[in-house]
Amino acid sequence: MGMEYTLTVMVMVMVLVLSALRNFSGASEGEECEKRWIHIRKLPSRFNLDLLANCSEYPMLEDLCPYLGNHGLGQKTHNRSHSWYRTDPSMLELIFHRRMLEYPCLTEDPIQANAIYLPYYAGLDALRYLYGPEYNSSAEHGVDLFKFLQQDKPQIWKRHMGHDHFVVMGRPAWDFSQPLTRDTPTWGTSFLELPEFYNITALTLESRAWPWQEHAVPYPTSFHPSNLPLLQSWLNRVRRSKRSILAVFAGGGGLSSTPNIRRSIRTECENATSDCRLVDCSNGVCEHDPIRFMRPMLQASFCLQPPGDTPTRRSTFDAILAGCIPVFFEDLSAKFQYGWHLPESEFEEFSVFIPKEEVVFRGMRILDALQRIPRPVVFRMRDRIFDLIPSVLYRKHNCSPALATRKDAFDLAILGTFLKIQSRLRDL
Repeated sequence: MGMEYTLTVMVMVMVLVLSALRNFSGASEGEECEKRWIHIRKLPSRFNLDLLANCSEYPMLEDLCPYLGNHGLGQKTHNRSHSWYRTDPSMLELIFHRRMLEYPCLTEDPIQANAIYLPYYAGLDALRYLYGPEYNSSAEHGVDLFKFLQQDKPQIWKRHMGHDHFVVMGRPAWDFSQPLTRDTPTWGTSFLELPEFYNITALTLESRAWPWQEHAVPYPTSFHPSNLPLLQSWLNRVRRSKRSILAVFAGGGGLSSTPNIRRSIRTECENATSDCRLVDCSNGVCEHDPIRFMRPMLQASFCLQPPGDTPTRRSTFDAILAGCIPVFFEDLSAKFQYGWHLPESEFEEFSVFIPKEEVVFRGMRILDALQRIPRPVVFRMRDRIFDLIPSVLYRKHNCSPALATRKDAFDLAILGTFLKIQSRLRDL
């Protein structure tokens, strides 16, 4: 696939450059850009597009190359699809970069900018440390980038010592938080532990509870509409869906003999006659095949969201997209993660919380707890979920003007980043 892939990357580069030039030439026309200007740092291609050429070189991972299509959205689920793609969450950096190039308030002048975007594909660059031959050198992840920022127009960085810079990272923050002081390497790189980057804002798929520079943004789902009728058509389908199943769990795990929440969910669902449905997503079989889980989610009132290796799940956003009320078992799964997109103060209006300890160790039955929720309350929660759908999806790049007026996950992430940077600069 060498020549074919090289041509694909060349076309991608040309589209990215042309899109950037168009936006730079008329950024402020008809737009109110006060306090919303963004400057995109011009980084050497080794920090972003060159990394795409390694998409098939990690033996412990599946081939990532098929998911580069459509600027990170992946290939369409089928030829006649208009909005559904086989999207891999690790492509968030590429998706975000493409959308950033059509942001209406770009400026070539970093002094004018209210925020500086680093188009660095940190998650893709991390793969050589996580899975490749450089796993023993993970403390070096990001060092080359910092050297470049110090050498190339250093006044851009020094103006606020990085406080006005932000980067998007298509993996959970845990994957970038290996302590620098460890003698024996553990999982992850040390990018977020480098003192050089303490001041930047990092948008990650999952943040840790304490570092103030991190903020979680939604996992990309497989739904990326390009115009308002396509979005409205999906919203109408979600509203019309008959919810004949009480609860659904789409995921893997739960087979261990050790007590845990996934095992409890699996046992309860297997013993339920018709109130609960299991969608086995073991070994990643659901990740790029949304039909497997979206149809059951459209038929269910509640979607169970237990933590896995880390607290958060892409399935949370798949569930919201399907109008299925998410059921959480620990607060770090979403409540303390996605405040820009899922307001923490309103969480009880669109989700259910059941402490996992009550289920695993005290015998609480999840289905009983859900059946006790009055139907009018369920209807109100579902209506609130419908309102959230447009704000947690990433619409397709180059979408229609009408759809562009509806704030999506990207728009809310940019707004939140501005507020975070402004607050930080006021405190300097």
